[in-house]
Amino acid sequence: MISDSQSARQTGLARALSKLGYCSRSQAFGLIRAGRVRLNGRLVRDPEKPVLPGKDRIEVDGNKIGQAGMLYLMLNKPRGVVTTARDEKGRKTVYSLLPNYTEKDWLAPVGRLDMASEGLLLLTNDSAWGARISSPEAHIEKTYHVQIGAIAGKELVDRLQKSVRTAEGDFLGVKRASVLRLGKKNSWLEIVLDEGKNRHIRRMLSELGIDVLRLVRVAIGPVRLGDLPKGKARPLTNEEKKALAGQN
Repeated sequence: MISDSQSARQTGLARALSKLGYCSRSQAFGLIRAGRVRLNGRLVRDPEKPVLPGKDRIEVDGNKIGQAGMLYLMLNKPRGVVTTARDEKGRKTVYSLLPNYTEKDWLAPVGRLDMASEGLLLLTNDSAWGARISSPEAHIEKTYHVQIGAIAGKELVDRLQKSVRTAEGDFLGVKRASVLRLGKKNSWLEIVLDEGKNRHIRRMLSELGIDVLRLVRVAIGPVRLGDLPKGKARPLTNEEKKALAGQN
């Protein structure tokens, strides 16, 4: 008979593999259903099979799975790179920028940047931490510097801080917006979101008839891109991890 304390510590097999940093939860479902996972020596095909992490023995393809070292990275994503592990069109991915990364490793992006966008991208194999950071309920601010093909003024800033309805029926807004600098034919804006829908800023500005020339994410919560060179990655410091954890 399972005690109340054991029951409280149990988790599903797929989730356990994800929490161990071996793979994503969806990838774990596939491995388990393909008959590649054993629990305490027995083949298991139920991704929700209860597991006691740290006590039960989990094997994938005959290899015992232990707790992976948790990785928390920031990457300065260049323009033209896609945020996927593999790309059917053969385009360069963010993983190609990580010199020690192999397909045996597993790192997931915390949120995404589309191919044309640049800047701060977080990656981790700590699925629970990544989910907390990217959850809409966390309302963690994300700061972008956006170059537009127009001269920005107070009217545009005020308009951005109100919801814009897109052709698809979405209402898109920003938390804050301000003008960073003006050129003769274009401008740079700072835009802060505390939520993020697909291509949020681009769709909003497009609805207002404004072209986005560059879009760079410069901060997630208190963590800033700083002077990290384009295309390079580095581990988050303990202070940065704690600062982000304090935001959710």
